[in-house]
Amino acid sequence: MARLLHYAAHPSPGTSSANSAMLKRIRGLEGITSLDLYAEYPRYDIDIEDEQERLLAHDVIVLQFPLFWYSCPALVKEWLDLVWEHGFAYGRGGDRLKGKVLMLAVTTGGPQEAYGTEGYQHYELRTFLTPFEQAARLAQMRFLAPYVLHGALKTEPEAHALGFLRLMTALRDERLDLRAAESADILTHDTLPLMGIN
Repeated sequence: MARLLHYAAHPSPGTSSANSAMLKRIRGLEGITSLDLYAEYPRYDIDIEDEQERLLAHDVIVLQFPLFWYSCPALVKEWLDLVWEHGFAYGRGGDRLKGKVLMLAVTTGGPQEAYGTEGYQHYELRTFLTPFEQAARLAQMRFLAPYVLHGALKTEPEAHALGFLRLMTALRDERLDLRAAESADILTHDTLPLMGIN
Protein backbone atom coordinates (compact mmCIF):
# COMPACT_ATOMS: atom_id res chain seq x y z
CA MET A 1 0.00 0.00 0.00
CA ALA A 2 1.12 3.54 -0.78
CA ARG A 3 1.19 6.07 2.03
CA LEU A 4 -1.25 8.76 0.94
CA LEU A 5 -1.31 12.37 2.19
CA HIS A 6 -4.36 14.46 1.30
CA TYR A 7 -4.64 18.21 1.80
CA ALA A 8 -7.98 19.97 1.38
CA ALA A 9 -7.78 23.73 0.95
CA HIS A 10 -11.01 25.70 0.66
CA PRO A 11 -11.28 29.00 2.56
CA SER A 12 -15.01 28.39 3.22
CA PRO A 13 -15.68 24.68 2.68
CA GLY A 14 -19.28 24.96 3.87
CA THR A 15 -20.12 26.95 0.76
CA SER A 16 -18.86 24.26 -1.62
CA SER A 17 -21.17 21.29 -2.07
CA ALA A 18 -18.62 19.58 -4.34
CA ASN A 19 -15.62 19.89 -2.04
CA SER A 20 -17.73 19.02 1.00
CA ALA A 21 -19.05 15.89 -0.72
CA MET A 22 -15.52 14.85 -1.65
CA LEU A 23 -14.32 15.25 1.93
CA LYS A 24 -17.32 13.39 3.33
CA ARG A 25 -16.58 10.39 1.12
CA ILE A 26 -12.96 9.97 2.24
CA ARG A 27 -13.28 11.01 5.88
CA GLY A 28 -11.77 8.35 8.13
CA LEU A 29 -10.44 6.12 5.33
CA GLU A 30 -7.79 3.78 6.65
CA GLY A 31 -4.29 4.45 5.39
CA ILE A 32 -4.99 8.00 4.25
CA THR A 33 -3.78 11.04 6.18
CA SER A 34 -6.19 13.89 5.45
CA LEU A 35 -5.74 17.51 6.56
CA ASP A 36 -7.71 20.72 6.07
CA LEU A 37 -5.04 23.37 5.46
CA TYR A 38 -7.33 26.25 6.45
CA ALA A 39 -8.34 24.54 9.71
CA GLU A 40 -4.71 23.64 10.42
CA TYR A 41 -3.32 27.11 9.68
CA PRO A 42 -6.10 29.72 10.02
CA ARG A 43 -3.49 32.46 10.53
CA TYR A 44 -1.14 31.13 7.83
CA ASP A 45 1.48 30.28 10.47
CA ILE A 46 2.68 27.17 8.67
CA ASP A 47 4.92 24.80 10.62
CA ILE A 48 7.52 24.10 7.96
CA GLU A 49 9.30 21.33 9.85
CA ASP A 50 6.07 19.44 10.62
CA GLU A 51 4.90 19.77 7.03
CA GLN A 52 8.19 18.53 5.64
CA GLU A 53 8.08 15.54 7.99
CA ARG A 54 4.56 14.77 6.76
CA LEU A 55 5.70 14.90 3.16
CA LEU A 56 8.65 12.63 3.86
CA ALA A 57 6.41 10.08 5.59
CA HIS A 58 4.14 9.66 2.55
CA ASP A 59 4.46 8.43 -1.03
CA VAL A 60 1.54 10.23 -2.71
CA ILE A 61 0.42 13.82 -2.10
CA VAL A 62 -3.03 14.95 -3.23
CA LEU A 63 -3.91 18.66 -3.11
CA GLN A 64 -7.65 19.37 -3.27
CA PHE A 65 -8.80 22.93 -3.96
CA PRO A 66 -11.18 25.06 -6.02
CA LEU A 67 -9.67 27.03 -8.88
CA PHE A 68 -9.47 30.67 -7.69
CA TRP A 69 -8.59 33.29 -10.30
CA TYR A 70 -6.83 30.70 -12.45
CA SER A 71 -4.76 29.39 -9.57
CA CYS A 72 -5.08 27.94 -6.09
CA PRO A 73 -6.35 29.54 -2.88
CA ALA A 74 -3.70 31.70 -1.21
CA LEU A 75 -2.84 29.29 1.60
CA VAL A 76 -1.89 26.56 -0.87
CA LYS A 77 0.61 28.90 -2.52
CA GLU A 78 1.98 29.96 0.87
CA TRP A 79 2.33 26.31 1.89
CA LEU A 80 4.15 25.48 -1.32
CA ASP A 81 6.43 28.54 -1.08
CA LEU A 82 7.48 27.84 2.50
CA VAL A 83 7.49 24.05 2.75
CA TRP A 84 8.99 23.15 -0.63
CA GLU A 85 12.06 25.22 0.11
CA HIS A 86 15.53 25.23 -1.42
CA GLY A 87 17.59 22.39 -0.02
CA PHE A 88 14.46 20.33 0.63
CA ALA A 89 12.41 20.08 -2.57
CA TYR A 90 14.91 21.50 -5.05
CA GLY A 91 18.37 23.00 -5.38
CA ARG A 92 21.54 21.82 -3.72
CA GLY A 93 20.64 18.77 -1.63
CA GLY A 94 16.97 19.35 -2.39
CA ASP A 95 15.89 15.91 -3.46
CA ARG A 96 13.73 14.91 -0.51
CA LEU A 97 10.56 14.56 -2.61
CA LYS A 98 12.22 12.64 -5.43
CA GLY A 99 10.09 9.76 -6.72
CA LYS A 100 6.95 10.79 -4.84
CA VAL A 101 3.66 11.41 -6.65
CA LEU A 102 1.76 14.72 -6.78
CA MET A 103 -1.85 14.94 -7.88
CA LEU A 104 -4.36 17.78 -7.84
CA ALA A 105 -8.10 17.45 -7.27
CA VAL A 106 -9.62 20.63 -8.66
CA THR A 107 -13.12 22.05 -8.94
CA THR A 108 -13.99 24.87 -11.34
CA GLY A 109 -16.99 27.15 -11.52
CA GLY A 110 -16.91 27.26 -15.32
CA PRO A 111 -18.10 24.41 -17.55
CA GLN A 112 -15.65 22.16 -19.36
CA GLU A 113 -16.27 23.86 -22.70
CA ALA A 114 -15.04 27.15 -21.22
CA TYR A 115 -11.51 25.74 -21.03
CA GLY A 116 -9.96 25.71 -24.48
CA THR A 117 -9.08 28.02 -27.35
CA GLU A 118 -12.75 28.31 -28.32
CA GLY A 119 -14.00 28.81 -24.76
CA TYR A 120 -14.27 32.02 -22.78
CA GLN A 121 -11.28 31.06 -20.62
CA HIS A 122 -9.17 30.84 -23.83
CA TYR A 123 -6.81 28.19 -22.42
CA GLU A 124 -6.98 24.55 -21.41
CA LEU A 125 -7.31 23.96 -17.67
CA ARG A 126 -3.88 22.33 -17.56
CA THR A 127 -2.35 25.64 -18.70
CA PHE A 128 -3.47 27.26 -15.44
CA LEU A 129 -2.02 24.35 -13.44
CA THR A 130 1.40 24.47 -15.13
CA PRO A 131 3.16 25.92 -12.04
CA PHE A 132 2.22 22.80 -10.04
CA GLU A 133 3.41 20.50 -12.80
CA GLN A 134 6.70 22.34 -13.06
CA ALA A 135 7.15 22.39 -9.27
CA ALA A 136 6.70 18.61 -9.25
CA ARG A 137 9.18 18.27 -12.11
CA LEU A 138 11.75 20.44 -10.31
CA ALA A 139 11.26 18.33 -7.17
CA GLN A 140 11.76 15.16 -9.27
CA MET A 141 8.23 13.95 -8.55
CA ARG A 142 5.67 12.27 -10.79
CA PHE A 143 2.80 14.59 -11.70
CA LEU A 144 -0.52 12.95 -12.48
CA ALA A 145 -3.35 14.48 -14.47
CA PRO A 146 -5.67 16.45 -12.19
CA TYR A 147 -8.98 14.98 -11.04
CA VAL A 148 -11.48 17.62 -12.14
CA LEU A 149 -15.10 18.62 -11.68
CA HIS A 150 -16.08 21.40 -14.07
CA GLY A 151 -19.14 23.53 -13.42
CA ALA A 152 -19.08 22.67 -9.74
CA LEU A 153 -21.60 25.39 -8.83
CA LYS A 154 -24.28 23.88 -11.05
CA THR A 155 -23.42 20.18 -11.04
CA GLU A 156 -24.72 17.49 -8.70
CA PRO A 157 -21.46 16.43 -7.00
CA GLU A 158 -22.29 12.88 -5.90
CA ALA A 159 -20.82 11.02 -8.91
CA HIS A 160 -17.68 13.16 -8.63
CA ALA A 161 -17.41 12.48 -4.88
CA LEU A 162 -17.81 8.73 -5.42
CA GLY A 163 -15.15 8.93 -8.11
CA PHE A 164 -12.88 10.73 -5.67
CA LEU A 165 -13.37 7.89 -3.19
CA ARG A 166 -12.43 5.37 -5.92
CA LEU A 167 -9.42 7.49 -6.88
CA MET A 168 -8.12 7.81 -3.33
CA THR A 169 -8.51 4.13 -2.51
CA ALA A 170 -6.90 3.20 -5.84
CA LEU A 171 -3.92 5.48 -5.11
CA ARG A 172 -3.61 4.01 -1.63
CA ASP A 173 -3.94 0.41 -2.86
CA GLU A 174 -1.68 1.02 -5.88
CA ARG A 175 -4.46 0.20 -8.32
CA LEU A 176 -4.29 3.44 -10.32
CA ASP A 177 -2.39 3.08 -13.59
CA LEU A 178 0.14 5.86 -12.98
CA ARG A 179 1.46 5.87 -16.54
CA ALA A 180 -2.03 6.33 -17.93
CA ALA A 181 -2.75 8.99 -15.31
CA GLU A 182 0.45 10.85 -16.22
CA SER A 183 -0.39 10.90 -19.92
CA ALA A 184 -4.02 11.99 -19.57
CA ASP A 185 -5.05 15.64 -19.84
CA ILE A 186 -7.50 15.50 -16.95
CA LEU A 187 -9.26 12.72 -15.05
CA THR A 188 -12.94 12.60 -14.15
CA HIS A 189 -15.10 10.19 -12.20
CA ASP A 190 -15.74 8.15 -15.36
CA THR A 191 -12.21 8.19 -16.83
CA LEU A 192 -10.12 6.85 -13.93
CA PRO A 193 -7.48 4.39 -15.22
CA LEU A 194 -8.03 1.73 -12.58
CA MET A 195 -6.20 -1.58 -12.67
CA GLY A 196 -7.64 -4.94 -11.71
CA ILE A 197 -11.26 -3.87 -12.13
CA ASN A 198 -13.49 -6.31 -14.02
